This record gives sequence, structure tokens and C-alpha cells, in this order.
Amino acid sequence: MTADRGTTSSPDGTEIAWFRSGTGPPVVLVHGATADHTAWRTAGPLLAATHTLYAIDRRGRGASGDTEPYAIAREYEDVAAVVDAVAADSSRPVDVIGHSYGGRVGLGAALITGHLRRLVVYEGAPAPGGGSFHGDALMARLEAYKAADDRGGLLADFMTEVVGLTPAELDDYRRAPTWTKRVEAAPTIVREMWAEAGEDAGPERYAAIRSPVLQLIGGDSGRSFTDGTWELDRLLSDGRVVIIPGAKHAAHHTHPERFAAEVLRFIGDASDDAGLPSGHA
Repeated sequence: MTADRGTTSSPDGTEIAWFRSGTGPPVVLVHGATADHTAWRTAGPLLAATHTLYAIDRRGRGASGDTEPYAIAREYEDVAAVVDAVAADSSRPVDVIGHSYGGRVGLGAALITGHLRRLVVYEGAPAPGGGSFHGDALMARLEAYKAADDRGGLLADFMTEVVGLTPAELDDYRRAPTWTKRVEAAPTIVREMWAEAGEDAGPERYAAIRSPVLQLIGGDSGRSFTDGTWELDRLLSDGRVVIIPGAKHAAHHTHPERFAAEVLRFIGDASDDAGLPSGHA
């Protein structure tokens, strides 16, 4: 989709790139692991018909910068910084849509910005029971792939063992035009998986979120995604869950019309649509 491009400085100085399209109330889009802003190329145009989209490149990929050491808290700050900048520019609160790890980042951003109006999370909840999405054996393999710079092997194991692709689905994905770009970003998987299993692993901290939250899950997704979603929903003060039948971990690609319809139904609710706090610059 045609987009204007800009950057926003995160508190640690990292430049976070965003790509703007559409017209209407503002929405920040946060992609998942190994992706960049082009992950929204299928569902994005459906949302841009009624909203102004700011699709970011998360730190460490695409047009955004990166700063070591990595911490998921820095990603919370990245999204909050973009939300605050968009809110200042538009003089209205901002909705956020995050996929997978991007959904987790959106949850964290909701804790630190007062300008996030509504949040949509597609299978971005922590693993159920305070666990993780991986075991020691998988992490050892992924670390070995990274050390050998075998990015294709790293991505393939992640997509089958964590995302849940079947061998046939993985073969199809390898033929997709985005495979090469995903392979290039594969080393970021390891740091994100360690962060996911670290101090941020449990869902309890997100109980403090006061913005309305819609969690979307695929009807055919694995239980680590679906059980974690329901567990988080029980903790949220204003949460709801919608299942997209027949979808797995990427309904924004495989079921874009249904995905967009559920998102627009949720963010189109103007019941909490107040302006920015008084005195906001």
C-alpha cells in the first residue's frame, strides 16, 4: 500500500520507522516475529478505508534502528512513543493492533501511555500458566542455528515448533515472496523468545490495563495460543475474545475480511472516544 514514511525517537534514542496510509481515526499497527510493516499488506488496505494507519517496523528490522542490550520493555517504550507522537499530531487517542509478539508489545505499551484508546491483540497473550512457548531443547537448537548463521533453519524450526505450521504449510511459506525477508530477520527470534520467557512471562501484570482489549484467536490455532488468550482475558477489566473459525496464527493474511471486520467492529465503538487529556500539547 502507498504510504508516507517517518520516524519517532524512542526514549533510548532508537529511531522507530512508521509508514502511514489511509484516512480517519489513527491506528498503530505492530507486527510479529521476523516481520516488518509489510506484514499488514493484506488486511491493511481494508482497515485504511476508514482509518489512518501507522504501521511500524519494530526495532532491529526494516527501516528502524536497534540498540543493545535488548529488552522487551524497550519495545513497550517504542510503541508508546509512536502512540504519543500520533496522538499529539492528531489531537485524539490512538488504537493499537498487534499480531503475536507485536500483540505482547501492545499490551506492554498500554501500561505506560495514557493515549492508547483501544487495543487489539491477535494471539499475543503470554503462554498459559506462566510458562513459555518453547522448551530447553528447542532453544538450544535455535541458539545453534544462530551461532552457525543458519537463518533458514532457525526460521523453519520456529515456524513449525512455535507457530505450528505443518510441513506442507512450511513448504508453501518457503515459496512466498516474504520468505527471504523473514530469513534475514530470523536472528531476532532468539532474543524475543528469551524475553518472552523472562521476567515478563506471566499475564498478571497486564491486569492493570484499563483500555478495552479485544483478543482474536484462530479456531485452528494451538492450545498454547488459545489457552493463554483465555487466561489473560480473565484478568482484564475490559476484555473480550473473538474466535475466527478456520484460522491459525495469521488470520490477517488467511482471513483478512473476517479479521478486518472484527477489528473495525471493536475500534468503531465510540463509547469511550474522548479527546486527549486537557493541556496535552
